[in-house]
Amino acid sequence: MAGVLRSAAVAVAVVLALAACASTPAARPTASSGTLDPVTTTPALTGRLTVFAAASLQGTFTQLGDQMMAAHPGLTVTFSFGSSGTLTQQLLAGAPADVYASASTTTMADAASVVGTPTVFTHNSLVIVVPKGNPAGVTGLADFARPALKIALCDPSAPCGAAAKQVFAKAGITPALDTLGQDVKATLALVTAGEVDAALVYKTDAIAAGPAVQAIAVPQADAVVNDYPIALVKGTTNPAAAQAFVDEVLSPAGRHVLAAAGFDPAG
Repeated sequence: MAGVLRSAAVAVAVVLALAACASTPAARPTASSGTLDPVTTTPALTGRLTVFAAASLQGTFTQLGDQMMAAHPGLTVTFSFGSSGTLTQQLLAGAPADVYASASTTTMADAASVVGTPTVFTHNSLVIVVPKGNPAGVTGLADFARPALKIALCDPSAPCGAAAKQVFAKAGITPALDTLGQDVKATLALVTAGEVDAALVYKTDAIAAGPAVQAIAVPQADAVVNDYPIALVKGTTNPAAAQAFVDEVLSPAGRHVLAAAGFDPAG
């Protein structure tokens, strides 16, 4: 009789152990990044996250930020978009931020004293954009030397301006410049508003502008590609969220968002 009771007790213990295992949620990889599901394995991200990013990243980073906030309702992601040259100067002057993504390795290197080790996550290159209908009949880079045309370029302090300078040097062309845009968005706006006949902007911005502009390929731009690095800002007040955002940019989901906007993959 005692043997029967011991066998029953063992059986009950086994059943309880199996039930406990079954009720414990297993960590599962997310579809976007392959990391463990934060809902079941890590505390939810909370607080504020401030990201400084190149103007050309506005559409893609806003989308990624919205996705993070949807997954973590206690987190608020804010962005400061602009010329990478300007953003670097702001960081060096002590502007508070948690993550920095620039449109060139040069501007990131200039911020080396205030950021961690950067990782290049995508590439971009320049194209000619003209207003819808191409009223000035622009066909290529040589038209930028025509004094009769109104021409806009990015300011040389911005990576898009520095890249444009290299493109013209390689082509042996001196542009008959009329105006400078503070960053690529400002330069593109001059075209969409019909204030200039042509400009050089990133191909991703030309894509984002849709039918408001026409894009013309620039063969010389193939040799002048902008690498985009991202890094944590030293002294970030929200390191967990900052690293999570960087990880999301580098994840397959992040690469998909960038590719959909016309960015070229890193590596």
